[in-house]
Amino acid sequence: MNTNELIKKLTSVPAVGGNEDKIIEVLTELLSPYGEVRTDAINNVICTFGEGYHILLDAHIDEIGLTVTSITDDGFLKLGACGGIDRRMLLGSEVSVWGTKEIFGVISTLPPHLQKASDEKKVPEISEISVDIGMSREEAEKCIPLGSKVTFKRQFTELLNNQISSNCLDDRAGVAALLLALDKLKKLPLKVTVLLSTQEELGTRGAKTGSFGLKADEAIVVDVSFGYTPNCNKEECGEIGKGAMIGISPTLNKNISDDLISAAKRNDINYQLEIMNGRTGTNADVISISESGIKCGLISIPLKYMHSPVEVVDISDVESVSDLIAAYAEGKAGAENA
Repeated sequence: MNTNELIKKLTSVPAVGGNEDKIIEVLTELLSPYGEVRTDAINNVICTFGEGYHILLDAHIDEIGLTVTSITDDGFLKLGACGGIDRRMLLGSEVSVWGTKEIFGVISTLPPHLQKASDEKKVPEISEISVDIGMSREEAEKCIPLGSKVTFKRQFTELLNNQISSNCLDDRAGVAALLLALDKLKKLPLKVTVLLSTQEELGTRGAKTGSFGLKADEAIVVDVSFGYTPNCNKEECGEIGKGAMIGISPTLNKNISDDLISAAKRNDINYQLEIMNGRTGTNADVISISESGIKCGLISIPLKYMHSPVEVVDISDVESVSDLIAAYAEGKAGAENA
């Protein structure tokens, strides 16, 4: 399976926090050739293989979404946020409602002819937004239990110059990068645990519990970070197509960051640095303080339009992250077994 096909497979499945069953099935299939796959109480997917120095690899599988909180008398769905949804993206969007089956809908929007002047600059609150599914209340109640999740309609578009656009590339692109590295990692004299964690968008909950008790010697977290677009501060962003973003932060282990840079240089892997002055905003923040502490590094994929239905990554960046993980692990195996 090539990188495009893998990411398309991963992004086609919904996994809003608390509703991960469908993605668990896909990940179990993809991981089972490497070792025994298990899930824990919070639906983290965990696979361990090999022996020796123990490296934990983490990427989160959950995505932002919405929750059905009520159904109006005229059949519209009212919503609550599940994760950091961008309210600016909602009006007029096509959505999928994941009730007893997938039901397509649109988020209602007021025509400009009926708007007041003050409405033009107003971003509505989630409580003011409704989903139109074309059903009566009685019909909707039969197939949409309260608490059902809502996502942007699934889409996957191949753009020019090796870029793709899709929902939930945050962080299915990171999951893909880990999976692509496993064939190389399986051959190394290392113990590797893959932690595909849940509920990162709800406060890094999955990684906090999933990393506990694994007794890893160190961890590498893979996530996405901000790719430069107009109106962004270039100093705070990576560049699409320029390679893996290696995290530098006081909350990350300096030796791991330095070794990641060395591995990239040694193997001619494109990379760029991401400098952070404190918390990283990723699972690395909680894994690094799990139990008595786990040395932690961070590699990110530059991504445009985060938390929107049209997130964009460059396939070469995903592959750079995968190559860097494998090269770093190979160097670590050599050092630990010298």
